[in-house]
Amino acid sequence: MKTAVRSAPAALPVPLRRPLTVVALLAAIVVVVLGVLHFHDSGLTGLDAAVLPSLDGVQPPWRYLALVFDFCGEPVGATLLVAAITIACLAARRVRTALLTVLGIVVTVGVTTVLKPLVGRTIHGGYLSYPSGHTALATALTLAVAMALTSRFGRLAAFAVVLASALVAALAMGWAEVALGAHYPTDAVGGFCAALAVIPAVAWLVDRVADRI
Repeated sequence: MKTAVRSAPAALPVPLRRPLTVVALLAAIVVVVLGVLHFHDSGLTGLDAAVLPSLDGVQPPWRYLALVFDFCGEPVGATLLVAAITIACLAARRVRTALLTVLGIVVTVGVTTVLKPLVGRTIHGGYLSYPSGHTALATALTLAVAMALTSRFGRLAAFAVVLASALVAALAMGWAEVALGAHYPTDAVGGFCAALAVIPAVAWLVDRVADRI
């Protein structure tokens, strides 16, 4: 097992280390800034005021699609997704990516769970909303997979595909959460940035530990 971990492809490919480190730092700043701006807040301002009225309360058939996305972020759906991706990674002998998938989700969910009561932003009379854990989870899973799939790309192409994939996942889940009335748009932005900050750091740690085994 130690040999398999050490010889497995990197969780964070070398060409992506520097650009994703910069992105992670910028994303962490965004998470903090939005958290401060919406500290113990429950009002609609700026982006939320502009976007929320047109998305909240979406009707069928779009509501059904939103519920499908939402299920993927719930405990059962998320567990199934993580298990499927982990098994696929192990079958492809990408042990480090499998570890990143599990550890990255645990850390990402942990960060969003801790931030919610710290920021204290609420929606619909008391539900903690910032940042969106569902959006963070979707982004984190996509980042882990995208980094593995683009490991042989050139730096620019890999970076573009990884960020674009993460953005698409965040937009899909963020739309679903706002459409179902569970989050403000800026909660989704916070969740997206939380995953961008966490996953590269966890991937770097996985590689560092694996290289020393």
